[in-house]
Amino acid sequence: MTDRLERQIGFIIELDKLKNILRKTRVLGTDRYENDAEHTWHLALMAIVLAEHADARGLDLGRVLKMLLVHDVVEIDAGDTFAYDEKGHEDKEEREQKAANRLFGLLPGDQRDELMALWHEFEAHETAEAKFALALDRLHPMLLNFHNKGQSWRENGITSERVLARNRVIEDGSQALWDYAQRMVREAVERGYLTK
Repeated sequence: MTDRLERQIGFIIELDKLKNILRKTRVLGTDRYENDAEHTWHLALMAIVLAEHADARGLDLGRVLKMLLVHDVVEIDAGDTFAYDEKGHEDKEEREQKAANRLFGLLPGDQRDELMALWHEFEAHETAEAKFALALDRLHPMLLNFHNKGQSWRENGITSERVLARNRVIEDGSQALWDYAQRMVREAVERGYLTK
């Protein structure tokens, strides 16, 4: 086996650890928390199904999918930082960059550079593809929370104001998805899943 193939296989095996990184939202209809691998898979399918709602015309869906598939790889080392954990966000960037260096560094140089660039593009959310990918990443836990009767929101004392403030970036990638998210939050308040 060549060194290149050995490195690629090593990276692929390392990715299995995403299945052990638990998030703060539960899989619908269960008491089990979602893991990063499930979240990533769900986002990829959301991108395929919802691409027509991206504000940017000529969106490179392949690039969006690649970003979504690599955006949480760093959590293998850095862990998942709960969206509303202000303390956890203080050193998140540093932890994740260190993780990106190690994890993407397992790959041959050309692939390391490509995946690192995609990860940085997602984190910067300046391109149309990154904005749409981030919109999906923010919408997904909102959907799970809503359909789990506000489980994570209620457990962590999250208000509708905080949900809207955190997720306003959805609007940068898709006005239609942001409109939907706002309606969902209003309905969550009406149903008692969220407080104002």
